[in-house]
Amino acid sequence: MLSFDFATMRQGYGSGEVRPTEIAREVLARIAACGNNGVWISLVDPDRLLAAAASLEERAAAVGTDALPLFGLPFAVKDNIDVGGLPTTAACPGFSRFAVRSAPVVERLIAAGALLIGKTNLDQFATGLTGTRSPYGIPRNPFDPAYIPGGSSSGSAVAVSTGLVAFALGTDTAGSGRVPASFNNIVGLKPTRGLISAAGVVPACRSLDCVSIFALTVQDAAAVHEVAWALDPGDPYSRRAPAGFGAFGAMPPRFAFGVLPDSEREFFGDEDGPALYEAAIARLVRIGGEAVTIDFAPFRDAASLVYRGAWLAERLAAIDDAVGGCREMLLPVTREIIERGTTIRGAGVFRDFDRLTAARGEVAAVWRQIDLLLVPTTGTTYKIAEIEANPVALNENLGRYTNFVNPLDLAAVAFPNGFRRNGLPDGVTLVGPAFHDLLLAAIGARFQQETGLPLGATGAPLPRPEPRRRSNFPYLPIAVVGAHLSGEPLNGELLALGARKRRTARTSGDYRLYALPDGKRPGLVRGAGGAPIEVEIWDMPTGNIGAFLAGIAPPLGLGTVILERGEPVHGFLCEAHCISDARDITAYGGWRA
Repeated sequence: MLSFDFATMRQGYGSGEVRPTEIAREVLARIAACGNNGVWISLVDPDRLLAAAASLEERAAAVGTDALPLFGLPFAVKDNIDVGGLPTTAACPGFSRFAVRSAPVVERLIAAGALLIGKTNLDQFATGLTGTRSPYGIPRNPFDPAYIPGGSSSGSAVAVSTGLVAFALGTDTAGSGRVPASFNNIVGLKPTRGLISAAGVVPACRSLDCVSIFALTVQDAAAVHEVAWALDPGDPYSRRAPAGFGAFGAMPPRFAFGVLPDSEREFFGDEDGPALYEAAIARLVRIGGEAVTIDFAPFRDAASLVYRGAWLAERLAAIDDAVGGCREMLLPVTREIIERGTTIRGAGVFRDFDRLTAARGEVAAVWRQIDLLLVPTTGTTYKIAEIEANPVALNENLGRYTNFVNPLDLAAVAFPNGFRRNGLPDGVTLVGPAFHDLLLAAIGARFQQETGLPLGATGAPLPRPEPRRRSNFPYLPIAVVGAHLSGEPLNGELLALGARKRRTARTSGDYRLYALPDGKRPGLVRGAGGAPIEVEIWDMPTGNIGAFLAGIAPPLGLGTVILERGEPVHGFLCEAHCISDARDITAYGGWRA
């Protein structure tokens, strides 16, 4: 069976072995072979699908596939996101309405050459993490149908895992774009809130909602993200990406990642959970990470607000608006959850805002120690029968490591980590500050390559990563050689701008170092007859580079410095015409000496 990972698909299209019309027929055949597996709520009419595929072939012939970055990739959309010509149900038949226009994110994907297949099942009004709260059935977990598929984006995750589509859109308010990824051995990318427009999405909790992406690999999810994000005036929560932002970052040679203290590692009786989490920590260390134990309390405090505080009242308001206050059309468990919001009053809302603001301040201090946080995506999983017997409490367990992400305005990517002894997949999640999406993708992609795990439930091997344009955002490595070294007089300028020391290094052997006439600063100049010079590499937040550059006094400036093994970084250099009266101190090998 042809794997729908992007690398394999592009190879097939590039060689002419397959065409979009053939892929459309293949998808229809796979869906028919699966029977009623609870994945789909509605499908694009087969004739309409084949016509769209044929039209796509004509577009590619006219403009070339390079102009269509998602050319011929079949995809699905969670059924709380509008698709023109199909109903939007949010898994509530009484709410169902016909969508005249597709959500902007869907339009962007189709314009980029993606091939829409249909709308997928979900927990009603995206309220739940189990994937069992739908009148349209329960999507079958492909690893064991006795177990939950995860929600709320259950159908989207199963469609990707079983090879029915190449990628799928979900939504994520409290973990709905990450939990199903873990239970289906796939990737779930939860972008910075507001990067992808949520216009055309039935709101669950509008201030927290994000459109998320499911794919077989981190690199595939990032490729979709690159097409999907855009500022949208029609979405009041939309945000512009900062200058230099990209979907895929450069893999840093060193990084610090947070890990949970032993007292916060809750696996709810899952005997495999602790070892799988430790294995993930060890894997990150092997690829250049330094594990730092962090205080999880502020994250946990923010998580508690999602279903017990002001944001539950927001969810109640959103769903009441959708159903016109007619809660009788809701499933009993959905209604039970949202009606807790009726007890929340105005004073309580403002107290919760204060609690969240305090938690954000405490979390900001944590980010000064680490670049990202590694958590289990979930502590455990459950059988469908267990969820049916105790639907609310067990659902809360599933959100322990996901609920805090959106209230704290963080980005996250969930990806496969291994398998339990019972054959069920386990996943972990990398979490970072807003707009760190590309750093998470770079490290997550490297992590996934290290695992070597097969793709979803298809058994297809993990492909080799494709070459991609990479951005240095959110950090730019800066080589410092003199007064900005740690402990020296100007080092405070780096710290004030949020820079973090990564390592000590040496330049290539063709640099000379001079003590400038002011006696306070050295000048680094590249030329023949030099020697390796000791430097420190500091990562500077990209947005602060201008402020840093403005404070550098001539004849010094920033340029390209070549390190000992040929690695180029930005760093301090001196104008060569200013060294005639300077003392040559190259023999010392560095400013400290």
